[in-house]
Amino acid sequence: MNTSFIIFITSCVAIVITLVILLNFNKGTALAMGGVDKVVDEDVFARQRKRMVEEQIAYRGVKDKEVLEAMEMVPRHLFIPEENRSYSYYDQPVPIGFGQTISQPYIVAFMTELLRVGKDDVVLEVGAGSGYQAAILARLVKQVYTMEILEELGKEAFMRLKAMGYDNVEVKIGDGYKGWPEHAPYDAIIVTAAAAQIPQPLIDQLKPGGRMVIPVGGVYEVQDLMLITKDASSKVIKKSIIPVRFVPLTRTKKGNDF
Repeated sequence: MNTSFIIFITSCVAIVITLVILLNFNKGTALAMGGVDKVVDEDVFARQRKRMVEEQIAYRGVKDKEVLEAMEMVPRHLFIPEENRSYSYYDQPVPIGFGQTISQPYIVAFMTELLRVGKDDVVLEVGAGSGYQAAILARLVKQVYTMEILEELGKEAFMRLKAMGYDNVEVKIGDGYKGWPEHAPYDAIIVTAAAAQIPQPLIDQLKPGGRMVIPVGGVYEVQDLMLITKDASSKVIKKSIIPVRFVPLTRTKKGNDF
């Protein structure tokens, strides 16, 4: 056997060993991150999320750069039950259980932009749902207080938000119609369920100069998305923005916070 052939065989063996080592390393890394399928899924979701922002949100006129960045960063699919996760980035509301839905991505972004929040703001959300809107707001403001009337849904939102590291969000189970007076006044208030009329307690808890976005109308009606502003003298101004359709804002006397 000549020397050249031995060198050739040795080189081939070395290449094979190197490839095996690299494959095992990459497999181990992927498994540590939740498995190969998990890594692939997250990459697919990230591309879908980017397309969602470009085609569903920015294309329709939402211009706030920070809102667009938050919508692209927050993994919406993690706020949707696994059986409905394939619809996460569709241009539609998606059921999240308990007779509730996560709002259409465009509506989430549009309502958030209407609030005109800043980094030092404190915001109240009424209707936590799965926690998605609170997660978007958490990237934009100092503190988010969010309320959910359905106990199991509220507990799930609380655990999900904490597990994902949203430490500037507090969750309370209770009647959002009454607001959360302990932390008032708020720079902004967002209501993600339709009220028959604008709750006076929420107006009272809005800071002078603050803004509130709320859908108003009956369950079987086309509702109005209202922008409520309070000027420096506490004068309240109400403006209808667009027609919308939301689940109704329900009431209860029970209330607990975490």
